[in-house]
Amino acid sequence: MTAPCNIAAALPRLAAERPDQIALRCPGTRGPDGLARYDQTLTYAALDRRSDAIAAGLAHHGIGRGTRTVVMVRPSPEFFLLMFALFKAGAVPVLVDPGIDKRALRQCLDEAQPQAFIGIPLAHLARRLLGWAKAAAKHVTIGRRAWLADVTLAAVEQAGAAAGPQLADTAPDDVAAILFTSGSTGVPKGVVYRHRHFVAQIDLLGRAFGLQPGGVDLPTFPPFALFDPALGLTSVIPDMDPTRPAKADPRRLHDAIARFGVDQLFGSPALMAVLARHGQPLPTLRRVTSAGAPVPPDTVAALRALLPEGAQFWTPYGATECLPVAVVEGAELQATRAATETGAGTCVGRPVPPNEVRIIAITDDAIADWRDVRVLGEGEVGEITVAGPTATDTYFNRDAQTRQAKIREGERVVHRMGDVGYFDAEGRLWFCGRKSHRVETAEGPLYTEQVEPVFNVHPQVRRTALVGVGSAATQHPVLCVELAQGVPAREWPRIERELREIGGRHPHTARIARFLRHKRFPVDIRHNAKIGREKLAVWAAQQGVTA
Repeated sequence: MTAPCNIAAALPRLAAERPDQIALRCPGTRGPDGLARYDQTLTYAALDRRSDAIAAGLAHHGIGRGTRTVVMVRPSPEFFLLMFALFKAGAVPVLVDPGIDKRALRQCLDEAQPQAFIGIPLAHLARRLLGWAKAAAKHVTIGRRAWLADVTLAAVEQAGAAAGPQLADTAPDDVAAILFTSGSTGVPKGVVYRHRHFVAQIDLLGRAFGLQPGGVDLPTFPPFALFDPALGLTSVIPDMDPTRPAKADPRRLHDAIARFGVDQLFGSPALMAVLARHGQPLPTLRRVTSAGAPVPPDTVAALRALLPEGAQFWTPYGATECLPVAVVEGAELQATRAATETGAGTCVGRPVPPNEVRIIAITDDAIADWRDVRVLGEGEVGEITVAGPTATDTYFNRDAQTRQAKIREGERVVHRMGDVGYFDAEGRLWFCGRKSHRVETAEGPLYTEQVEPVFNVHPQVRRTALVGVGSAATQHPVLCVELAQGVPAREWPRIERELREIGGRHPHTARIARFLRHKRFPVDIRHNAKIGREKLAVWAAQQGVTA
């Protein structure tokens, strides 16, 4: 009999091999110095044993194989116990970013058609008041009392305490989870993860970054912490609001890193910027990984200067639908900085084997069969596509979006990243921006990542955003500009003149004639790094800009 294909299958083995190793450290209470005590811990043995009990208890309360279950629990021991319990039970956790617009959140929960809801007391109150997940018939609370719920998690665990080991005989194609995208380019979509996708991610991440059991990780994006126990790592959950990485307190991060000898860190570019600005060395770190959006060159350089000799700074490229796709190390990224700042795009490295990455001609139409695509050659900008073991094949209850993003190629499904880019002569992939963010002018298309870095070199500019105003195919390019902190608005006329001079040095940026100062760009909830260009385009049109 073959072993179940399940991300939780590694947990019993690791618990047997290293029972006393700490799997999780969570902030817990706070001391008089304002720093977390990290007095909540779980060993591998405890994580395995208690998640077994919760899995059995959930089944006792009707949450078992195939049950779609909303999980609204903050990063805590309960979150990780629950997630591994749900995987062991063969249930299907549904994860939605809690910080997204409440109307979008309700739509996501309605689309997921959950049969159960597990959350903190506040989530249950919102469920009752706002009508979330009305179809859910089973309700579990993390609170001490079964207020607005059927049962507490503590009672669930007690009910299954004597049941012994649990692990559903899940098959590779069984649905493992529904993970909603950040919604940075529209209403979030529920990405259907099958068990084979999670297992493949563990394998690809481990091989791509050389992850070894026994390491200590500080994962500042909670879902990524789920990979740590499957890789034999110790997770130190940061003392921060995971929905606001740009607001993280670097003092608290440094305290956790130093106290527990953290040797690897995962975070968004916004969090990397926080550490870079703080400027304190990070002597214990051996590996830093940043994803979610391109990392600004200044941030890469500043953070690498804080790392010890031999440490690696990785920026994997991918998406909720397919991760990792390609990776590049910071030294190579810095070596390509000059090309990026003259309009080449952002180098995202080489594809992670066994992914097959191909560039196809840009179209906004659905493509049903791979035989209908036109594959582009070296140096040609087109849409990035990926076929590989982590490429998901559908969105839940979103048939139209599935048709737009997936192409059938024989027995496999190719995912359209919705990004544009190209391959250079060395086989490296270059990211040029989102397909939906391209500006189609009468003189040809302009791509955000080939335009914005050219202007971002200005020392008094924090960031820029290219948007288009007007009719399709004849859009007028507009550059929205957010000034660096502390730069007074009265300096804008001079800065605008200087930006025009910078743009005039390159044929593609010389086509931009309109520059608008914006006080503060809208950004995505998940990573605080993806610019809300759709909102900026509406704003630019409201400023009287016309084609």
